Amino acid sequence: MPETQLHVDLDAIAANYALLQRAAGGREVAGVVKADAYGLGAARVAPVLWRAGCRTFFAAKLDEGLALRRILPEAVVYVLEGVAANEVAAFRASRLRPVLNQPGELELWARAAGVADTELAAAIQLETGMCRMGFSAAGLDAIRPEWLAAIDLTLVLSHLACADEPGHPQNAAQLARFHALAARLPAAPKSLANSPGIFLGPDFATDLARPGAALYGINPRPGRSNPMWPVVRLSAPVLRVLRLDASGAVGYGATHPVAAGARIATIGIGYADGLPRAAGGVAKASIQGRTVPIVGRVSMDLTTLDVSELSEDAVGIGTPVELFGTSFDLDAVAAASGTIGYELLTRLGSRFRRTYSERAAA
Repeated sequence: MPETQLHVDLDAIAANYALLQRAAGGREVAGVVKADAYGLGAARVAPVLWRAGCRTFFAAKLDEGLALRRILPEAVVYVLEGVAANEVAAFRASRLRPVLNQPGELELWARAAGVADTELAAAIQLETGMCRMGFSAAGLDAIRPEWLAAIDLTLVLSHLACADEPGHPQNAAQLARFHALAARLPAAPKSLANSPGIFLGPDFATDLARPGAALYGINPRPGRSNPMWPVVRLSAPVLRVLRLDASGAVGYGATHPVAAGARIATIGIGYADGLPRAAGGVAKASIQGRTVPIVGRVSMDLTTLDVSELSEDAVGIGTPVELFGTSFDLDAVAAASGTIGYELLTRLGSRFRRTYSERAAA
């Protein structure tokens, strides 16, 4: 019996990094590996990016930064959610750089630098329109000059809200606000572009681009062809094929009626594994290159497919079913399920076997 398997193509990640470097016009491109490299395993992904030439990495939380430092001793590692008082020692010991998001964090880091009698590297994030994290204009007003003088400001960044919509006026507004607010800080490299922001043009790439999702194959240009290489493939074996003796309905809620003679294949994957519950009745799967519909509700551990159009010898116990990868890309499955590729990727569970391929390391 084949196993339920999530396969990660590490060469594709390296190829995507190179593609994003070209799209960024030769500017430095960082690697965002938060949430365990979007669920694919930072311990496997980060070294691949390092070998591809990536030298700057972003984590979300301190624990992620500490794990990344153990993997890449020489990398520049930023932690996006800033620093708290009880975390200062760990940041310093592991040479992590906090992304400071408010005056209190800047004051805390400046005081730590004073105690250490040395400048401590950090980034400052600016709030330019996401209404989420970063210094607003009022926050910049609250900064004391001695705080800035005490730290080594190595990066000024912000985050685009609508970069996946190239014509959205928010993009130009954020760009202008970013430069206006950054001008109030000491000179430092700047970073604005996320994955889709890289494709808005060189003005948005600034000094450092910060792609995350595009590295893992998610389309940074929704509505247009995906320039990225596919990275993940999810497949599960058929556990049972049932031929209905009489008409009936499939799954919880009896939402999908079927006629007598229909053949329903069940695979051992469900929403506990990260396949969206909403995929039932809308998403497709692939068996030996043939498209079959997911029918009925996706349940916790099982998903059902209508294989009535396939010959009986084409599908049986153990036949592998591809949920996404070669036949269907991640974004298509996510869109059919009413979500986005980011969410689908990071929610993939741990109950199936994960395999990796990397010819470059062979």
